[in-house]
Amino acid sequence: MLSHSLAIGYHGCDRNLAGRIVAGETELKPSENAWDWLGHGIYFWEDSPARALRWAEAEAGRAASKINSPAVLGAVVDLGNCLNLADTEALSLVKHAHETYLEACVATGFSPAENHGADLQIRRLDCVVIETLHNLRQEEGEEPFDTARGFFLEGRPLYPAAGFRELDHIQICVRSSKQIIGYFLPRGNV
Repeated sequence: MLSHSLAIGYHGCDRNLAGRIVAGETELKPSENAWDWLGHGIYFWEDSPARALRWAEAEAGRAASKINSPAVLGAVVDLGNCLNLADTEALSLVKHAHETYLEACVATGFSPAENHGADLQIRRLDCVVIETLHNLRQEEGEEPFDTARGFFLEGRPLYPAAGFRELDHIQICVRSSKQIIGYFLPRGNV
């Protein structure tokens, strides 16, 4: 787990919203979808403004989208107490939360959530497991995680038998907005 490391994150959104956030007129709202890959919070692509723009452009094409003019908002994030999924200790915590979640499902008779879709883009199980981990920490009086960070394989392989995919990325989920030091508008075509 990381402690007080800085990261540069990029958030795909509408151009008007990006300008209003940089001007201090409004704030990003945390996502609370049941399929959020790293649980609930404010999402950023780490070090990839192009990936954030690609997401915003795809989102703008959806009928119910709030994005009319795709843009990218940059942020400097203090990862703080980070659930870093590249760390073995963090993965152990997630595994324990999964076991606890399954026990609760058995005890209540509920069917466990499932991940599904291309590249497992709908991550209901992962979301509920991460949220279970946060709840366990709160119940046990442990320091809450400010952020979560994970590497995700996504998209088609770059070439035959490749271990790299065209949409691989590192994502940051900010649970505590105080970890966002500041926002900026990236230069260039984003």
